[in-house]
Amino acid sequence: MELSPFNYDELLAADPARYTDSILMWTRGGFPEAILSNSEKYSFQWRVDFIRSFLEHDIPQFGFSIPAITMRRFWTMIAHYHGQLLNSSKLAQSLGVSNPTIRKYIDIMTQTFMVHILPPFITNIKKRLIKSPKIYIRDYGILHALLEIENSEDLLGHPIAGASWEGWCIEQILSFMSGWRASFYRTASGEEIDLILQRGQKLLAFEFKLSVAPKVSGGFYNTLKLLEANYAWIVAPVQEGYQKSPNVKVASIREVLRDLSRFSLG
Repeated sequence: MELSPFNYDELLAADPARYTDSILMWTRGGFPEAILSNSEKYSFQWRVDFIRSFLEHDIPQFGFSIPAITMRRFWTMIAHYHGQLLNSSKLAQSLGVSNPTIRKYIDIMTQTFMVHILPPFITNIKKRLIKSPKIYIRDYGILHALLEIENSEDLLGHPIAGASWEGWCIEQILSFMSGWRASFYRTASGEEIDLILQRGQKLLAFEFKLSVAPKVSGGFYNTLKLLEANYAWIVAPVQEGYQKSPNVKVASIREVLRDLSRFSLG
C-alpha cells in the first residue's frame, strides 16, 4: 500500500480553521514535521535536514552506491524542471553523465516516491501528440526547500510558483482519486490539458491556473469536445467557484475535491 504524506483533504477535515487557506500546506508540503510545525523557520529547516538525511543515509540503505552530492545536484535539477517535459538528454548533458545513468537516477527517485512521472495521453485522434512525459517533485515542500523557498511570500514571487501550484493540485487530486489512470494532453501545435483522469468510459479534465481570474484558450474547449470529457475543472485559488459552461467549472482545490467525491464513489 502506498502511503502518501498528508493531503489537503485530510488536513482540512482535521483542522478547518487552520487549513481553509491552502497556501500553508502548498508551501510546506505534506510531511508531518513540516506541515504541523508552528514555526516557518523550523518547517523549512526540517525539510532541508530531510533532504540531506535521505541522500546520505536512505539512498545507500536501499543499496545504491551513488555519491550524495551527485544525487543532490540531480534532485535540484529536477526541481528546476518541475512540471516540464522530461528531457533525459539535456539532464545527462548538464550533469555530465550518460542517458542510461539519468534513467537510473529517475527510477531511484520514482521508486522511493520522491519524483512523479506523468505520462502523455494516448489516443487515436488524428493529431500530432507530444510523447514525452512530464516530471514533478512529489512533495511540494521538498520542492521549495530544494529551491531555497522558505515561506509563502517567497513562493508567490518565485518563477516556479505556477508549476508548483500545478504539481500540488495534481498530487491532491491523484491521492483522492486512486484507481484512475492519470495523464496529460499536449499537441505539437500547443493545445494542452494539464491533467486527464480516466476510468472505464469516464474522462475528467483539469487545467491549473495560479490566478483569481483564470483564463483558458479556445483550444481548451475544443479539446474537451474532441476527447468527449465528462466534466472539466479550471483549478485556481478562488474564494468561490462558478460555472464557465455546463460541464466546465472554475473552482478552488477544496471545491474540486468535494465535486470529485461523486466520481470516486461511482
